[in-house]
Amino acid sequence: MDVHGTVAEGFEPVRDAFAGNFAALGDRGAAVAVYRDGRKVVDLWGGARDVDATDGAAGPPGTEPWRRGTAQVVRSATKGVAAAVPLLLHQRGELDLDAPVGEYWPEFKAHGKERVLVRHVLNHRAGLPVLDRPLSPEDALDPLRGPRAVAAQAPVWEPGTDHGYHALTYGWMLDELVRRVTGGRGAGEWIADEIARPLDLDLWVGLPAAEEAAGRAGRVGRLPEAEPTGGGPRLRPKRAVTEAYGDPASLTRRAFAAITPFPDQNEPAYRAAALPATNGVATADGLARFYAALIGDVDGVTRRVRLFDRATMERARAEESAGPDRVLVVGTRFGLGYMLHGSASPFLSPGSFGHPGRGGALGFADPEAGVAFGYVTNGFRKTVTADPRAQALVRAVRESLRRTGSDVDRV
Repeated sequence: MDVHGTVAEGFEPVRDAFAGNFAALGDRGAAVAVYRDGRKVVDLWGGARDVDATDGAAGPPGTEPWRRGTAQVVRSATKGVAAAVPLLLHQRGELDLDAPVGEYWPEFKAHGKERVLVRHVLNHRAGLPVLDRPLSPEDALDPLRGPRAVAAQAPVWEPGTDHGYHALTYGWMLDELVRRVTGGRGAGEWIADEIARPLDLDLWVGLPAAEEAAGRAGRVGRLPEAEPTGGGPRLRPKRAVTEAYGDPASLTRRAFAAITPFPDQNEPAYRAAALPATNGVATADGLARFYAALIGDVDGVTRRVRLFDRATMERARAEESAGPDRVLVVGTRFGLGYMLHGSASPFLSPGSFGHPGRGGALGFADPEAGVAFGYVTNGFRKTVTADPRAQALVRAVRESLRRTGSDVDRV
């Protein structure tokens, strides 16, 4: 497999790990980018831009090569990008994180939800991970019907008392909340105007028609669960996790089935919609550069840009939820909109914050190390929070920091 791109001196372990993902872990097309102190030190890509050559089913690999600028659907890594919107609105004094959601969105108060706070939407404590009546793909892509369905839903636990991953409903709640605060501008539009454009990011929540026509997004698909070669371990989920995903009545199954059946992620209509929980389209560089701007200054289009001030950054990564997750059935840690470093979602260090995408993608920042990381792939695995390919790259970043003189045991 030919690996293209560059690495700064000392970051060669990342290139080796990236090549190893193709040789030992079955990657078909992927890219990784790393920033350190606002400067790009890793920019690599390889493989085919499409996971297949024909109809989206996992089959023979595609033949067109992945190029610089190839973007992919990053699934729930979108959540970390979307979380920046309410936090920046709070930073600007336009949104109170401790206010009831119903204060901004009166229809949301139904069925006891007047106690759901804005922060509960971000820390997965709202008690609304499921819909009693799942949405069809057509309804899910409508910007009005998803929020209406959540507004009509009763909580499945007392809001604020416990946490569980809001896999799909997170996006509808966040998007409608942003619309109410901004006077009609959804999260996707806000990201385009206030984040992506100033930073010149190849990152969208709602892929524009011009980018779709230009073929910016490759095709994604499911990879077969083959045993890794080269002596790597095969990670098997715990029995409780397997049973939860197999039980149609479990919160786990119901949370991921809030859209039934799930839309074809390769359809232009899906990529054009703005679903802040699931359908972001990004390059690895776009994802890493976004996180770099959360923790420091990054060269923008007309000026140096930093998105979060220090207080907002600390607010984003302060632990809000921890322990057994009622949906994912493992121990998870969340700040405000971001997963935090832990056994279920290992990042670089305990101070890291970010978000994985189910099946592979990962973006995060580590303020103490000054590191921002982005990995995107067209081949999805069964993993939800800790894909072995992304983890191999994170370990390589840690080794690279040691080589370049960082005391990584302190970060």
